[in-house]
Amino acid sequence: MQLVEMELARQDWKGMLCGCGGSAEHLARDLLRLAGGGALREPSHVSLEEHVWSPAVLWEPAPAVTSVALAALADDVALAGREWFLDLLQCMVAGGGTDGESARRGLDLPELCRDIVVRGLWLLYGEVMSNRSSGAGIAFEILMVVEPDRARLQRVREIAAAWLPACCRTGLCDDDLRALDR
Repeated sequence: MQLVEMELARQDWKGMLCGCGGSAEHLARDLLRLAGGGALREPSHVSLEEHVWSPAVLWEPAPAVTSVALAALADDVALAGREWFLDLLQCMVAGGGTDGESARRGLDLPELCRDIVVRGLWLLYGEVMSNRSSGAGIAFEILMVVEPDRARLQRVREIAAAWLPACCRTGLCDDDLRALDR
């Protein structure tokens, strides 16, 4: 949990505008609960929809949340928490737009999130190759969006085919995600 806590502490949550209209300060507590922090030391699902992301836009905290999610993958977070963080990362890299206030400041939040995730590619490859859970498929789908080395991605697809979902094994999801490629 140390990496998650460290990354949470690096962010200026109070200074960010949350999608709910208030300060993003509550997101630090939510992300810690998602990672298994708190009294129970068990991951607890928390929805960040309409706080960090929506189907249409990402909000200002999205890059900070992306960094925390990568820290969670590098940390000793329980399986359920890992899967929730992978789901969250998928929302961050698939984001289609930026909230109005951030856009006026010249920020492209989906692009910023994808750039952050590129720095953690090996964490995602580790999730795919570990075959720990359904998270392998989610991690592969994230890689489909951010991995510039398509030959490496194809090789991993071949190696991990036995445990990847059918859409990842066969490339059915490639066309949908290719539109997000840089």
